[in-house]
Amino acid sequence: MTLTTNDIEELRTAKALLEHPGLAARLSNALGSPIERSFDMLPKSLNTAVMGAARKAIEGALHVALRTLDHARAAGPANRLHKLAVGTTGAAGGAFGLAALAVELPLSTAIMLRAIADIARSEGEDLRSVDTRLQCLQVLALGGSAAGDDAAETAYFTARAAMAKAVSEAARFLAQQGAVQQGAPVIVRLIAQVASRFSVTVSQKVAAQAVPVLGAVGGALVNTVFIDHFQDMARGHFIVRRLERRYGPDEVRQVYNGIAVRR
Repeated sequence: MTLTTNDIEELRTAKALLEHPGLAARLSNALGSPIERSFDMLPKSLNTAVMGAARKAIEGALHVALRTLDHARAAGPANRLHKLAVGTTGAAGGAFGLAALAVELPLSTAIMLRAIADIARSEGEDLRSVDTRLQCLQVLALGGSAAGDDAAETAYFTARAAMAKAVSEAARFLAQQGAVQQGAPVIVRLIAQVASRFSVTVSQKVAAQAVPVLGAVGGALVNTVFIDHFQDMARGHFIVRRLERRYGPDEVRQVYNGIAVRR
């Protein structure tokens, strides 16, 4: 079954969202200065703190995914409402500086996950499904590269392939157990893989927040760009999944890889 012209255009939209641009470029445009400069300002020891905060955020997001995502809005995605909520947490984080990351990031991530769930539902996903909920969590692993990625492949399908085994094993385990067991190896692997990719994006957010005299207003702006990035990742991801349900993964991937998107 061949994709229709309209579906190819939707897939083109999805690829444009998923492949370009990255969070660092968006933050640089929003703040008017390259984020790379801010990386030099960060202490090397901060990497451990960022990874710890990312892991804590993903652990909390997993609980949110399994307990409350089916109660997300039944109407279309409330993108503006979620951006306002995350902007508010960013303002608090900006006011208190990087020390607030451990508190602010899990809260912001939980709000973003509900925004992702809204988008998933709007693309025909059933939020009562454990697999769908884990797909929402997996969106947080999109948009950040990790060691071992194949540069010859699109970043999106590379990330999906890297996560596929961990997500499917966790889905089977959770379907049988019905609850999260933090020490279970499949859950540990899932959290570790999502957190390792999510932490790349979080590092870019932290670098942006390290800009001198950023303050509460700047913190709100950074978080708004942050959630906007993941809302785009979610929309692209769930467009692809919707088309895969109709045409099959192989056909969609072949067409996706053949689409040229302007950088």
